[in-house]
Amino acid sequence: MTRTFVPKLSAAVRGANAGGRKTRVPITDSFDLHSFRPEDLAPVLADYLDEARARGFREVRLIHGKGTGARRAQVRRLLGEDARVADFFDAPPERGGTGATIVLIKPRTGVS
Repeated sequence: MTRTFVPKLSAAVRGANAGGRKTRVPITDSFDLHSFRPEDLAPVLADYLDEARARGFREVRLIHGKGTGARRAQVRRLLGEDARVADFFDAPPERGGTGATIVLIKPRTGVS
C-alpha cells in the first residue's frame, strides 16, 4: 500500500480540482514540485517535510527542474527558513544535478 498525504493547497487549486477533491501525493524520498503553483509551494513543501520526517526520512530529494532557476531559488529560500532542515545542496548529476535539491532532515526529538 502506498502511503499518501494531502498537501494544503490554495483555494484556487482546490477549486480547480473536479468536485473539490483533495490531491493525494505519495510519500517517498523524492518529491516532484513541477505540478504545484508558486503560491502553493510553501504550504505543500511544509506538509511534505512534516510527513517525510514523521515517517523517519533523514534525506529527501526535491525535484524543481533547471529552467530559469526561479523555482530552485524559491525552494532554497523556503528550506533556509525551515527549522526541520539540517542542510540542503544540489543533487549529484545522476540524481538530477541542479534540477533537484537534496535535503537533510533533522530527526524528531522527544518522540518515544
